[in-house]
Amino acid sequence: MTGVIRSTVILIASSIGLALSSCQTNVSSTTFSGQAAPPTRVTLLAGDVVRLTFAGAPELNQAQKIRADGKLSLPLVGEVAAAGKTIGQLQGELAELYKSQLKASEVTVSLESSLTTVVVSGAVAKPGKIVFERPTTVFQAIMESGGASEFGNLSQVRLVRTINGVQRSQLMDLRPTLRGAATRAFYVRDGDIIYVPQSMF
Repeated sequence: MTGVIRSTVILIASSIGLALSSCQTNVSSTTFSGQAAPPTRVTLLAGDVVRLTFAGAPELNQAQKIRADGKLSLPLVGEVAAAGKTIGQLQGELAELYKSQLKASEVTVSLESSLTTVVVSGAVAKPGKIVFERPTTVFQAIMESGGASEFGNLSQVRLVRTINGVQRSQLMDLRPTLRGAATRAFYVRDGDIIYVPQSMF
């Protein structure tokens, strides 16, 4: 009898563990965190506009767009590769480069505007790739594509996002936003795919 009870307890515990792990998997695969906050860029890309502030030489302060070759052209030090680096890495490199040029070589780098490319497809007026320079929500991206077509279904919009090399998707209902209701902003990330399905009716 004791053996039967022990086996039953193990079976129940295993079932509970499996159920919990399934719930965790479902949550992580169907929701994206941080959607209410504008996206933050981990690395700089060509087309981003960065602002440089020189603590010891304010006359050198400037905003500059990273060129297509990924570089900036800076006074006193010339060409500097910026694309592919974090803001902190670029700041550190510039401080070293200006150490022999300025008494106070501290340079503050901030991202003034960044390019975000998303693809909007399905039942929209103008499907295709769109590039934004400012933080943009899923709803704004769809509107930029001309809005949903006559048969577009905004209650089942699917957002596909690549996270750590894995594609994940999430469904969202944008009808309250279209009606003017106060809704939580959901910002797009670079590389997102937004799909607006056709209504079945």
